[in-house]
Amino acid sequence: MQNDQGPIINDNPEEQENDDSQEQRSFESFDFHPLVQKSIAAVGFTEPTPVQQKSFDALLRGRDLMAQSQTGTGKTATFLLTILDRVCRTKRPADGSPRALILAPTRELALQIGKECRLYRGKIDARIAVLYGGERYLKQEQELERGSDIVIGTPGRLMDFKYQGKVKFDKLQIVVIDEADRLLDMGFWPDIKKILLMTPPVDQRQTLVFSATLGDEARGIAYLHTNDPLVVEVRPENITADGIQEVLYHVGSHEKFSLLLGVLRRSQAKRVLIFTNMKNMAVLVSRKLEGHGFRAHAIIGDMRQSKRMAALEDFRAGKIQILVASDVASRGLHVEDIGLIVNYDLPQDPENYVHRIGRTARMEHTGVAVSLACERFIYSLEAIEKYIDRPIPAQVPEEELFETDRFSHMTVERAPRRGDGNRSRSGGGGDRRGGRSGPGGRSGPGGRPRSSGQGRRRR
Repeated sequence: MQNDQGPIINDNPEEQENDDSQEQRSFESFDFHPLVQKSIAAVGFTEPTPVQQKSFDALLRGRDLMAQSQTGTGKTATFLLTILDRVCRTKRPADGSPRALILAPTRELALQIGKECRLYRGKIDARIAVLYGGERYLKQEQELERGSDIVIGTPGRLMDFKYQGKVKFDKLQIVVIDEADRLLDMGFWPDIKKILLMTPPVDQRQTLVFSATLGDEARGIAYLHTNDPLVVEVRPENITADGIQEVLYHVGSHEKFSLLLGVLRRSQAKRVLIFTNMKNMAVLVSRKLEGHGFRAHAIIGDMRQSKRMAALEDFRAGKIQILVASDVASRGLHVEDIGLIVNYDLPQDPENYVHRIGRTARMEHTGVAVSLACERFIYSLEAIEKYIDRPIPAQVPEEELFETDRFSHMTVERAPRRGDGNRSRSGGGGDRRGGRSGPGGRSGPGGRPRSSGQGRRRR
């Protein structure tokens, strides 16, 4: 049952949260609006994923949802199809106010959600606006002025437009909080709380919360802003995808780039994504790779959005072979056929390891994930392996895998400029701690020997 503006009334609150005994159903068996069913068929969806299987009946009746689901489990389609169904069944507010709001932690994720929303929309009359920082306001203002049924945005830019009176939240029917754990980690919850206070009361809107992990803090916050939510937890047997071949090399920080060169020279991957923990390291690595003849580019947090999107498009088109990114790209980056992921720095957050390597082996493809464990970030390894509940397969790099780094004198303070080659000047002598990968050359967590790197032959 439904009305023209408010949420659809939940007339069956007895759904089981994690009933794995349900038989697999088709999309046609769910009560989607005919236009949504046509869009589902046009996109080519066949069978609902587990999170969709457990959620759609409740969502289409207007019940709130709190779902723990990893990347790649179909959660974006879950909330987008629910929103599009609501758009088909309700009237557009006379003032053009949005009916649905999707909150995302990063502009990359917001843009990806917008892209998928336009794909699933098909012939449904749904106006979409994507609001994010790093770009000028004019184009986004124009989208809002035309009227937007679905607004997708990052908290900061949404607050900017709200304070300018450019967007209203008082007629929202559905609010989606995507990547709730990431929003919490990035400190966005104060802004999100302010936004939620501007929306209709919790019992007069439908609220959907999705998160890769639902810790006590995230779960508590979610309960405060939902009304009797259905809780769905989809826990895969393996946290990481089966198609990923993982390998860990213990290496001194002064030899990481030499080892990276050897890994890249021997890889057959057409697209490579390299992760660093800091943006200045991402710039350094990309510039050094360019100096060694690779088609590489860095994307970092304070880069203008137009440049970042241009780099991503070049990466998708094959104009750039290697993309070097800080953690800004570990979520929300969807590029098909990335054959190799390299953790140049081990991530300090265990969950980011899963998100990073999850950029490969997507859509039933296979891929390789190489992690370089140096003395600076080796202490993250124990937490990562505890999180994935298994050790990362470790190998001792052969001597032949190390290639000469012609820019070994360069540091993060003085990254080589494009085209400078060996003419770039050094800002320091690099890592001078010798070859020890840990204090006193001790072995790492679990008793693994750390590579000494001393006396290694240079080719």
